[in-house]
Amino acid sequence: MGIENLAEKAQILIRSRLCNPNFIFKPLSDSPDSNYSKLKFIISSSIIEACNNSILLLGPRGSGKVAVLELVLSDLLEEYPDTITVIRLNGLLHSEDNSAFKEIARQLCMEHHLLFSKMASFDDNSQFMIAMLRECGLAHKTVIFALDEFDLFAQGKQRLLYSLLDAMQSVTSQAVVVGVSCRLDADQLLEKRVRSRFSHRKLLFLPPSKEDVQRLLEHILSLPMDSSLAHDYAAEFNEKLQSILADERFKEIISNYLNSNSTTNHLLRFLFIAISNMELKSGFLSLDNFKAALSSIQRQPKQECIKDCSILELYILVCMKRLEIREQNSYNFSSVMKEYKSIHDSFPTSDYYAQNVCLRAFEHLLQRELICFTDNRGHSQSIEFRQVKLVVSYAELQEGLKSYRSCPLFLDDQEFLNSRILERSSSKFLPKLYLFDFKIVTAAGNLGEKKE
Repeated sequence: MGIENLAEKAQILIRSRLCNPNFIFKPLSDSPDSNYSKLKFIISSSIIEACNNSILLLGPRGSGKVAVLELVLSDLLEEYPDTITVIRLNGLLHSEDNSAFKEIARQLCMEHHLLFSKMASFDDNSQFMIAMLRECGLAHKTVIFALDEFDLFAQGKQRLLYSLLDAMQSVTSQAVVVGVSCRLDADQLLEKRVRSRFSHRKLLFLPPSKEDVQRLLEHILSLPMDSSLAHDYAAEFNEKLQSILADERFKEIISNYLNSNSTTNHLLRFLFIAISNMELKSGFLSLDNFKAALSSIQRQPKQECIKDCSILELYILVCMKRLEIREQNSYNFSSVMKEYKSIHDSFPTSDYYAQNVCLRAFEHLLQRELICFTDNRGHSQSIEFRQVKLVVSYAELQEGLKSYRSCPLFLDDQEFLNSRILERSSSKFLPKLYLFDFKIVTAAGNLGEKKE
């Protein structure tokens, strides 16, 4: 079998792993301190001891809350196939109480082979749910309610949550409510009558540690030695993979990526792009594959727009950022011009433009959507007096200034951007600054004449 065919099979295998949550989160579930072990213990003890329980899974999107919950439910359905009924609701679809009760009734009827009536009223569905919880409790069956986007159920009158948790106070009922939310204050959204019936158990899903990331990379990217792939190819592939994982440049790439996107879901997306970039001719992963994946994911459109700005437009962006850092959140073109003049007074250079030229540059930034108006009101006002704000983040502006070839030296200075330098002597920058005067004139010359 040729090297390209082996590489294509390896690529398909690793891609299928990346799309399989059970394969990904299984190695992270071995520890007794993992969220998988804790959640499984809580639900299984509720099943064995025939008691009611409620718990919240909290964490940022992509941290694996739903994946771990589904992994636990699938394992429990294998262990207790005849004693568990799972009801799944999503706040994006069922936050309205009537639709939620109707969906619960439909799933209960499907699970217990009953006839479901689409014409049943809200009260009928509510009473049916309470009656089914009572019957399941008498039959020693546990009903598990998985409520995704739990915070959306906490809006409005919260009749679903109250009815559900109130029914669980009965001795005959046997149910577990598992809420999943990306809001850490989801339990604080509950009304007093609902909160008093909630168990207040919470599991927090944090970004994976460096050790977890290393273990996850080895688990996903290593080829099995007992598969249909050639033994020699799998051994060589794993050997080259270990050398990449031990490389300091690779660790720096992973560290840079996780600094911006630290969730497991984003890491899997990064690995999928890296695997897709693997050259089939060579048959193995390389460091360049991960570099290409990082550059393709971390593209910043706003940062690329900054590279095409004129020097005057850079001045305006820096002035606005300095105003925001000084907590002046409400400003207009006139405020920006005052800041621009104060910068010129502190650092007298040859690149000082008239106000009408600055206004044209200001309008150009509005057209490119690097800045925008704070509200849609005030259309009758002149542009100079309408409140504006920056659409560019601090990191994007700083990186854009660094990558700008003819940027004046003091503009991309971190202390200057943080508004710590204003009245300070400009001798730190002046000897080098005049080297850029010719480039400044050519870069901003299309905007108009300079002010003498």
